[in-house]
Amino acid sequence: MLELITPTVRLHPSWTEAYAEWPADAQQDGAGLRLAPDGGLDRPEAFSAWVERLREQGDATVPAAPGRVHATYLWIVDGDTYLGAAELRHSLNDFLLEAGGHVGYSVRPSARRLGVASRALGQLLHRARDLGLERVLVTCDEDNPASARTIERNGGVLEDVRTSAYGTKRRYWITAPPQNPGQPTLNDVRAWARAQGFRVPDRVREPSEVFRVWERASDEAGKSAG
Repeated sequence: MLELITPTVRLHPSWTEAYAEWPADAQQDGAGLRLAPDGGLDRPEAFSAWVERLREQGDATVPAAPGRVHATYLWIVDGDTYLGAAELRHSLNDFLLEAGGHVGYSVRPSARRLGVASRALGQLLHRARDLGLERVLVTCDEDNPASARTIERNGGVLEDVRTSAYGTKRRYWITAPPQNPGQPTLNDVRAWARAQGFRVPDRVREPSEVFRVWERASDEAGKSAG
């Protein structure tokens, strides 16, 4: 079962296999490789030190590095298999508001086109609610339609497309779903859907896409609770 977990040295072998699948110059969004010590992560002691650094980034009692914000790093796994990484930023600075957003994630090449990114983003949105974030900014490159579809499946509402020194980015806002949605009433669905940017009338049946988005939120909430 796919889940998000705190980075752990236990998955070093699987992480190493996944890392080998990436091209040498590939950017692994949300992986936190900038925090890795010099000398490579194939050595157990270096990997352990890196894992500890990743864990520390979410500690609000420790000042964030200059130009950075506190962030929770998580690994996307299925049992003992590492599938990818995710970063949930607790706040936005100027760069993140312009281009980076609250969320960064990447999926190992062999696990793509299997719905991993969409399910992981759904779980990240619940983590965001736990942090007190009611709205989450998620961005993707303008020329990455697969990423745009992942965001839209999770209720992303496009605010704009911006070109800056960081490239051309599609900027979406997602209202974090309820922590325990349960069985919704029509009024529950209407209120939540409007917060997502859907046009929902008061007296007629809601569009089926609204219910599909709610059902995905409910399903992810159930998995997180389990």
